[in-house]
Amino acid sequence: MLEVTTVVIGAGHSGLAVSRHLAERGVDHVVLERGEVASTWRFQRWDSLRLLTPNWLSRLPGYAYRGDDPDGYMSAPQVAAFIEAYAKETAAPVRANATVTAVRRVDDGYLVETDQETWRARTVVVAAGGASVPSVPDVRHGVPDGIEHRAPAGSTGDMPGYRNPADLPDGGVLVVGPSASGIQIAQEVHASGRPVTLAVGEHVRMPRAYRGHDVLWWMDATGLFDDRYDEIPDLLRARVLPSMQLIGSPERATIDLNSLTGAGVRLVGRLAGVRDGVAQLSGSLTNVRTLADLKLKRLLKGFDEWAATAGAERTAGLPAGEPAVPTAVPAAPLELDLRSGEIRTIIWATGLQPAFAFRSGLGAPPVFARKARVRHEGGVVTASPGLYVIGLPFLRRRKSSLIDGAGPDAADVVAHLVGHLAVAGGRG
Repeated sequence: MLEVTTVVIGAGHSGLAVSRHLAERGVDHVVLERGEVASTWRFQRWDSLRLLTPNWLSRLPGYAYRGDDPDGYMSAPQVAAFIEAYAKETAAPVRANATVTAVRRVDDGYLVETDQETWRARTVVVAAGGASVPSVPDVRHGVPDGIEHRAPAGSTGDMPGYRNPADLPDGGVLVVGPSASGIQIAQEVHASGRPVTLAVGEHVRMPRAYRGHDVLWWMDATGLFDDRYDEIPDLLRARVLPSMQLIGSPERATIDLNSLTGAGVRLVGRLAGVRDGVAQLSGSLTNVRTLADLKLKRLLKGFDEWAATAGAERTAGLPAGEPAVPTAVPAAPLELDLRSGEIRTIIWATGLQPAFAFRSGLGAPPVFARKARVRHEGGVVTASPGLYVIGLPFLRRRKSSLIDGAGPDAADVVAHLVGHLAVAGGRG
């Protein structure tokens, strides 16, 4: 058995940010990674995927994007190279190809078992990510045989991951989910010549650029990204909101329901169920569209107010804001016959969830809630002292799930961890 003060599970950007802060604090640690550094970006993303955040927003502790295209958007291989370079520069103590199989509480800490060895540690930081495996609703089990299923990332059991349109059978495609993944895939598949239907539920509408800047420049400059978990009224809802309806492209294109409708993508309401081979669609399409439009108008109004006051110097000379164009959605059917042969593939862009396959040794709730969600306070698992999580949506800040959010969150989590070690009898 090997001993160390802290085990970090996961060598993605969050785990490496934690490692950097642990090293600065003098805490001996190891980073366990089931594959290679940034392996998720190498093997579990579709071919054309780009970050929805501009390159200049890719910042980690002591490290940032160093290329010649700060306003561009990295591809998945470029993100993997970025993270790998960070691991090398920080000399992170990564043990690659070590799959964690169990984490068990013991009196003075934890036993972390892998398929290679067992570690005894006083603290554990789970940086396995909040977006690891597809979250596919149970309604998929009612889909008739003969229809292919795909997930936007990785795979889940009998469902392979989507790679590109050529990977799909001929015929119509139903994309379920209108967030970042869904709109990009819907656009790409439609451009390949296949008829595409997009099932639309709640979404967060965004323009790619506003008043001459990327919309995320505004969110960063106005401080929206730094909103804290302990300062907002409905944290639970904030943590389950859909991702921003954005894509990264060299043209800085805005892809939303308007552009998709104009291109010929058919919009329908949220997929509520499948009965006797017929998809039951919600009639709330107009309502969710209107709600997204209202939220967008409030967001842009906030940017304008900031530009006129606190941000006047930084925005001097920028063009005036333009009102958001309402989303135009034609009448949508309430049913879709999946037996007709019109739909040959369903792509479930319904989000991702954590994959804590090693959680059995930690017992039942209060550590875990539904869908493997960890009960925590800003990354501190209060029910299990010495256990921490990072990389989850709105962990401590609105930007927690972005690369740029890993550093500030890691600093806070490691500060608490060091305090825990001190109370428990020193740093070890």
